[in-house]
Amino acid sequence: MNPGLSILVVDDEAEYRQLFHILLRDAGHEVDDAASAADALTKLAANAYDLVLSDLVMPNMDGIGLLRAMKAMGVPAEVIIVTGYGSIRNAVEAIRSGAFSYFIKGTDPGELLHEIEKINRLKQIVRTELDLNEPLLSASASPKMRQVEHVVEKVAATDLSVLLSGESGVGKEVLARHVHDNSLRKDGPFVAINCQAFPENLLEAELFGYEKGAFTGAVGRRIGRFEEAQGGTFFLDEALELSPAIQVKLLRVLENRSIERLGSNKSIDIDIRLISATNKSAKEEIAASRFRQDLLFRINAVNIQIPPLRERREDLDMFISYFVARFSRKYNRAVTAISDEASEFLKTYPFPGNVRELSNIIEKLVVFSQEGQIELDESVVPTDYAQPSTGIDSRSLRELRKETEKSYIEKVLIHYNYDIGEAANHLGITKRHLFNKISEFGLKY
Repeated sequence: MNPGLSILVVDDEAEYRQLFHILLRDAGHEVDDAASAADALTKLAANAYDLVLSDLVMPNMDGIGLLRAMKAMGVPAEVIIVTGYGSIRNAVEAIRSGAFSYFIKGTDPGELLHEIEKINRLKQIVRTELDLNEPLLSASASPKMRQVEHVVEKVAATDLSVLLSGESGVGKEVLARHVHDNSLRKDGPFVAINCQAFPENLLEAELFGYEKGAFTGAVGRRIGRFEEAQGGTFFLDEALELSPAIQVKLLRVLENRSIERLGSNKSIDIDIRLISATNKSAKEEIAASRFRQDLLFRINAVNIQIPPLRERREDLDMFISYFVARFSRKYNRAVTAISDEASEFLKTYPFPGNVRELSNIIEKLVVFSQEGQIELDESVVPTDYAQPSTGIDSRSLRELRKETEKSYIEKVLIHYNYDIGEAANHLGITKRHLFNKISEFGLKY
């Protein structure tokens, strides 16, 4: 379970401040409160909060004014606006102004706790400070990844060699770093090399280093990657791509725990923990005599299979939230919503390139986002997913679907006299989703 957030409750009514204080404290959060926006800004200047839960309607400065003042001050806390029924216009404005979400007074408090848990999970993900698959383990909801986490916990504190298996883009190097960071060698270096990135002769020099004059162009001594990893972890990516000659040398290194630089016969002791990775089947490579079985025994004391993204769909929301937040910050985009069409694509596309492909696609979608919303830009979507036009109407299927959706939502709103709760129930979507649609389609309210 994630640790609680530091939350500032802002409401001019003491009764609501007390109710929210009890609700949030019982949910494991640290809670402070303020009776006005001015009081809140004073506290925000002096203290760091993860979340501000602010009433919309307050004297002097309302919740949206507080939100804008926070943005101007550079306060990084997320904001959830608390509204009353009928405050559709203001709720839409709050989302456009950068609020994470909103909560309607009098509705199920579980909805508020659910939104806060989204923020909590995102905070934990961002705090990991890793590069690609940051939410790889601790925040995963996937049973398969939970099993991976269990194995990692067991082997991290040992010096056993580990072979990470999985498709390209699943995060093998990130997992290798996770093992290193939780090992007894965490204060030592983490050195990585991709065996596919070098031709055989250059790879050997990279791995073992060389002395001056060892070959044409060797104008001075160079330390190899094995020596660079002294006292730490050496990550050998795409290890099953090693040539037979280098396989023999690697086997000797692992047996003797020493290396020789090219151009030297002096043995240098090394103290490393080896983690290897591959996207191939070790069994098939050995059967085809492309990889030595005795070397496999050495590098594969523990094998960890990382599932592809399509087999851990439970984590999609987590990854989407993380990458949207990450690239919104990178490109200074206040993205607060994802259109239904973009969401449907992200939830159904199989992502053959796994998390790396998801990251690349979301980065482009954020770059092309407009007015705080991600749309399904056809220039970003892989061609094998692109939806053809009907061939009957000059409009694309996307345009037709959007117009139909807009018309239907408008009719439902009119039918229920703009009661957001009733309309959302009829449409089978959340109230937040409906507010986003009202904003997206520019509907009158």
